[in-house]
Amino acid sequence: MTFQVSRKKGKRESKQTCISYCHFPVRPEPTLPPAFKPSFPFCHFVEHLHAYTSFSLSLFAVDKCATSFRRSEPGFDGPYSLMDMKRIRRLSYTSPDPLKGGLDGEALPFSHHGKKNGVRLSIPVFLLLICVIGVTLFVVASGVNRSESIVTIAGAGGGGGGGEAKPVSLSRFRNGLTNKDKTLGGLLATSGFDDQSCLSRYRTAFYRKSIPHKPSRYLVQRLRAHESLQKRCGPGTNSYRKAVEQLRSGQRSNFDQDCNYLVWISYSGLGNRILTVASAFLYSLLTNRILLIDRGKDMDDLFCEPFPETSWLLPLDFPLTNTLANFSITSKESYGNMIKNKVGVHKDNFIYLHLDHGYNDNDKLFFCEEDQKRIQNARWLMLRSDIYFVPSLFLNSLFKDELNLLFPEKDMVFHHLGRYLFHPTNAVWGLITRYYNSYLAKADEIVGIQVRVFEIDPGPFQHVLDQIISCTQNEDLLPPTVEHEIGPPVTKRKSKAVLFTSLNMGYFEHIRSMYWENPTSTGEIVSVYQPSYEGYQQSERNKHNRKAWSEMYLLSLTDKLVTSGWSTFGYVAQGLGGLKPWIMFRPENRTIPNPPCRRDMSMEPCFHSPPFYDCKKKQGIDTGKLVPHVRHCDDITWGIKLVDEDTS
Repeated sequence: MTFQVSRKKGKRESKQTCISYCHFPVRPEPTLPPAFKPSFPFCHFVEHLHAYTSFSLSLFAVDKCATSFRRSEPGFDGPYSLMDMKRIRRLSYTSPDPLKGGLDGEALPFSHHGKKNGVRLSIPVFLLLICVIGVTLFVVASGVNRSESIVTIAGAGGGGGGGEAKPVSLSRFRNGLTNKDKTLGGLLATSGFDDQSCLSRYRTAFYRKSIPHKPSRYLVQRLRAHESLQKRCGPGTNSYRKAVEQLRSGQRSNFDQDCNYLVWISYSGLGNRILTVASAFLYSLLTNRILLIDRGKDMDDLFCEPFPETSWLLPLDFPLTNTLANFSITSKESYGNMIKNKVGVHKDNFIYLHLDHGYNDNDKLFFCEEDQKRIQNARWLMLRSDIYFVPSLFLNSLFKDELNLLFPEKDMVFHHLGRYLFHPTNAVWGLITRYYNSYLAKADEIVGIQVRVFEIDPGPFQHVLDQIISCTQNEDLLPPTVEHEIGPPVTKRKSKAVLFTSLNMGYFEHIRSMYWENPTSTGEIVSVYQPSYEGYQQSERNKHNRKAWSEMYLLSLTDKLVTSGWSTFGYVAQGLGGLKPWIMFRPENRTIPNPPCRRDMSMEPCFHSPPFYDCKKKQGIDTGKLVPHVRHCDDITWGIKLVDEDTS
């Protein structure tokens, strides 16, 4: 803010800048943070009001500066003269233009004591104006919470997680997320992580609807205790180094008795790997073991570290690194063969647990109480599995009481453990958020359809397409189409986004064309999308697995979900999202099953290869009928799964 004082009539013109005499700072235009600026016109009025206040306050500074400047001239020893008043009337004030957003607006002439354009504020009026501004800002802030939530989410880029931050409309979801929401009801630790290294960890809540199922207080306490154990005994600690030295030498050493380890061996497709890591973690939680995972080709590229201030990745210099991939059902170190050969178990040796879908009866003894007591004598356990064996842990009397405390809602196990363990890396998170924000975020409802065809031929198949259409329309998930529009045109129609995931794009193309070429009977607008179509499963390719993981996660963000029976891909999506899906039954002889699909009894994955053995009676038994919360699966009749005890 400057003003000029000019002397004419033969006297040398002199220009002085008030800011050099009074040190009055220029106040920049007030702005609200972009992430919280309300999207309605009243906000502009507040900005103008604030700018006008700055303008009014500057008048007092002009008054003081003029006096100071005048008194500095020779011969001045009194109050303003008439000439002083005339000089002040000629002052020019440069005001920041709120509409231009800069400090170089046009000069606004004013007369400090004039009546036509002048402004003169007394102290009481000034205080009243401040009160008005305060009340106004309070109303605006309240309006922000009631209006559509706009959140600036950074790191939606690929690669290392870069990418331009962009405002994302979250009106479909919750307003005013609290720290407890961001930690998923206390499931996640609040400290010990670098937020930028894993953007998805605390930002998942922005993309999910509120889920009423919260983790139990006991589960949260046990997770914090287990994190401390992982930090105390994990890689890089003295306890770990001593345990590794004992494993390498096979001799007893002075080691921490509390540091025992479970090594998960990377094996099978991505969906199976996710389910078996969750199973292994629950087992390590029940037995107080440190979980270390073999990174395989891409585990560290797909998932962030779940434990604060430590790593769950098996160090590359682990003594058995080159041996892990060679373990099989015939290995002499397997528990089944140790039982068969009557080999004792002690701290100095390790046990290989073969829990593959083709395991034998001796390997299945892992689920028996007496065998579990024997297994706990070993410091190191190596686990290879491709099955979700959690339901059988609930049938073991050693773990029964602890599991009841951890999971009062029995059908919430994978939902809680999956959200705790599996956070997409920044590269995968970029794939997820870019696709979601581009195609799904604005829809009133999102319907996910996961198609997995267990055929040798590539397809597409007409009977599978007919099954998809029958299922979605019979269950009122998608509207039927008609030849002509029904009813008068409406300006606002409900929109549905359909997210397809399939190795083949034929089903997606047909459904998309069907809703493009024909109107719906309900007047709804249906848009159909499919992120990728790889043709066939390529579990050894990193790029393929990135896409697979991102699509599982996108499916978990839908409102309603249709999955294919037997598919672990669908199991992961429904569990992470807390969704009870409609399961499309596996066709036989290329005919549509009747019914084509059914609502699942729970969101839990199915254990495809459970043991049918009574450990106490040492005879066969139907393990799907022993307790109310373990039942046979809808999609695989011999499989078992966890359900809520109140499920009829």
